[in-house]
Amino acid sequence: MPFGVLGGQYQAAGHAHILSQLLDRQLDPQQASDVPRSFAFNGALSLEPTISPDVFADLARRGHGVVWADEPLGGFQGILIDSARGVLFGASDHRKDGLAVGF
Repeated sequence: MPFGVLGGQYQAAGHAHILSQLLDRQLDPQQASDVPRSFAFNGALSLEPTISPDVFADLARRGHGVVWADEPLGGFQGILIDSARGVLFGASDHRKDGLAVGF
């Protein structure tokens, strides 16, 4: 399952996020890429603006230091290889330029 999530400090969290969406939630690669992201760094939890304002408010009410992310959190292009069926499933993140190509 080769793929890459880029984004400096976010890189390890981004890989875990994509894997969790694929393995825990059984999403396909494009669905996994499209899920809104959050990232805890330097004492604040950054939320992408596609996350509901109600979620932001609830987290703040519970005492979390939340901020809106001022730029996309990471980026993903990937190809999931289903060897049993001989099929490739590609995904490309709307957060950045790029594409997934396989053959």
